[in-house]
Amino acid sequence: MTSEFNVHNAAGYERLMGRWSRRLAPLFIDFTGIADGERILDVGCGTGSLTFALAKAADLAEIAAVDYSPVFVEEVIRRNTNPRIKVRQADACALPFEGGTFDRALALLLLHFVPEAGKAVAEMRRAVRSGGVVAATVWDHLGGMPGMRMMVDTVAALGESGRELRRRYCFQPMMQPGELRRTFAEQGLVDIAEIELMIRMDYQDFADYWAPIAAGEGPLGKYVAALDATERARTDAAVRDAYEAGRPDGPRSFANVAWACRGKVP
Repeated sequence: MTSEFNVHNAAGYERLMGRWSRRLAPLFIDFTGIADGERILDVGCGTGSLTFALAKAADLAEIAAVDYSPVFVEEVIRRNTNPRIKVRQADACALPFEGGTFDRALALLLLHFVPEAGKAVAEMRRAVRSGGVVAATVWDHLGGMPGMRMMVDTVAALGESGRELRRRYCFQPMMQPGELRRTFAEQGLVDIAEIELMIRMDYQDFADYWAPIAAGEGPLGKYVAALDATERARTDAAVRDAYEAGRPDGPRSFANVAWACRGKVP
């Protein structure tokens, strides 16, 4: 089951999202709860934002980090110096582990890119022992990411292709209030809790904001990369105008909200 997140290289992803997922990871860990000696499964590890934060947060027995993208897997392997971190390529909907292997299975910013998110939650539950925890967090694209909505609302005003992008972007799976909770319940998890986590995305200037998208990273970058030269120039100018908002180019800061949900395996 492929991911719907497109990635060209690890450095591009770091500029687009990795630097922000590193800010989110400690908040997510605090919500999920971990303890020394546990075995943790990080599903959709990306470039290792959660993986390496877990290693710092507790004296864990093992961290198994998996991702569908070989680009991400290679990057985490390259960066890893901890023998307790084991990295491999794997499908979130067909995890290569025996049932009940882990104390917790965590997914940071993954499920909204999995076409069958319920199946991924079911696999996470299967991999966790009775009494263990399954937890996930996803961005609230519709109501909680004004910096990205700024871009998608701008291109939506430019034409039908932009409006279609906005429809897809704002209503990806698992992003509506209560959707994670319902999915967890459908997969048989109990004692479910759902909260909001908030970080800020701080940009030095428009180039800092726009460069990874302009390079084709992520779903917004995929849209931009498909534009012809005329539409590309029009889009670049319109998004710059939205970013600057009538003031000189420079630093901008945007609040960003993620839904987080956890449940116990009966």
